[in-house]
Amino acid sequence: MTDTRPGPASATPAAAGAREPVSHARLVASKIAHFAAALFLFVLAIQLMKKGAQALAPRLESSGFFDNGVSTLGLGWMGAYFVLSGSPIAATALTFRAANGITELQTFTMLSGSRLGASFIVLLVGFLYAVRSPNRRESLGMGVLALSMTALVYVPGMVLGYGILRSGLLDGMHWTASAQLQGAIDAGWGWIVQLTTDHLPHALLFPIGLGVLLVSFKLLDRVLPSLDGERHADSRGHWLKKPWPMFFLGCLAALLTLSVSVALTVLVPLASKGYVRREEAIPYIAGANITTLADTLVAAMLLGSTSGVHVVLAEAIAVALITIVLLAFAYRHVQRGVMALDEWVVGTSLRLWLFVGALFVVPVALMLAGQMIGPIGR
Repeated sequence: MTDTRPGPASATPAAAGAREPVSHARLVASKIAHFAAALFLFVLAIQLMKKGAQALAPRLESSGFFDNGVSTLGLGWMGAYFVLSGSPIAATALTFRAANGITELQTFTMLSGSRLGASFIVLLVGFLYAVRSPNRRESLGMGVLALSMTALVYVPGMVLGYGILRSGLLDGMHWTASAQLQGAIDAGWGWIVQLTTDHLPHALLFPIGLGVLLVSFKLLDRVLPSLDGERHADSRGHWLKKPWPMFFLGCLAALLTLSVSVALTVLVPLASKGYVRREEAIPYIAGANITTLADTLVAAMLLGSTSGVHVVLAEAIAVALITIVLLAFAYRHVQRGVMALDEWVVGTSLRLWLFVGALFVVPVALMLAGQMIGPIGR
């Protein structure tokens, strides 16, 4: 009599099929848990920083680094280098503004500085890739390109944006969290803030809140879509070469990841493996530099700072207008000019190191110049 019972080999596919839904369910549950924790910590961080800023605000005047818009431009720039992200520094500027510790101009320039320094991580990752990649020029060039494109739109964007801010065009916009939402925040997070306030010096609340904010962004990195450049290899000959699809892809990437650092860093492996050329990435970088302000706008609304919301909106509108005009009417000129600078910088090690040195010299010089100028507008 023949034994027709299924053996181990026939049971294996069924068992694998049974395990697959369980594994997927665990992955979904893990992402939901990480997102909930990230959201909870994000709101908590804003509340702690808000409370701590009220204690630190009177001391800012004597620090020398918050005397004027020149100082805060350099401070925001350097701050983004140290935390390898612009968003925490932008949130810092908005928090101090909500506590009336700095002026509207200082908030605006500190926010702009945080954006200028946010792309530094792309160059850093480029260095790391260059060590183990034969395509050293592309890896390093992508970092130089990201920093150059950011400066190209944000430097004139500061002028136009501050003009929009001062013109009063945004005065009618009051985009702050509703009373119901603020009540829910007080009920859900207020007891933690109060407990922390009762047991710690108020001056420590701000740095603690900044640390919590960094942790929340790390948790979000585990939840948000993985931007793996290798997945786009097959489509390189199609839409990765077209400016406007790349522009909208950059907008979407920064909006989903809530970080221009994450959205742009993916370009390094793309370029290193030859899936996208640097000149093709210019519109992508331009798009990411606009929507990266989304989380900053949310932070301003949670802080209940109408002035902070106006600062973020003015910056976003200005950068969007300049970017769209450049892509629509001067794209080829921009592409040639930026790539000429990029090729010149990565052409020799000496020029590359001079470029890196300038990245640190300029913000430090701004901070020192601001101290020499002294207090303005207080």
